[in-house]
Amino acid sequence: MFKREAIFPRDPHALYEQHGYSPAVKSGDLLFVSGQVGARKDGTPEPDIQKQVQLAFDNLNSVLSAAGCSFENVVDVTIFIVDPEKNFEKIFPVFQKNWGEKPFPTVTAVGVTWLSGFLFEIKVIAQMNP
Repeated sequence: MFKREAIFPRDPHALYEQHGYSPAVKSGDLLFVSGQVGARKDGTPEPDIQKQVQLAFDNLNSVLSAAGCSFENVVDVTIFIVDPEKNFEKIFPVFQKNWGEKPFPTVTAVGVTWLSGFLFEIKVIAQMNP
């Protein structure tokens, strides 16, 4: 029988416990990372959009690191953006700073109307190191 292997960063923010989900689950050699937002330690959103996106990447990198990998292991990305027409140009420079080198992972961008007070969320699947 399959048993989930949950991965938690060393210093998780409050949302995992508040909403009852794991930051990531390892299955074989794949790591499925829950959507990461720009949550401060207490779970509240960082108000500045560029800082919020950077904090989402920082939270993502903490989860990846806890699993023994990094953004270089990421093969698939899904991003959710509230009001993408207004916000994409603001967040794009933060992406470039965090995205790494070619070849890049696949990406799907979805415009949404609500993210529980957040403006950006990033969800990934990573290939674990052997």
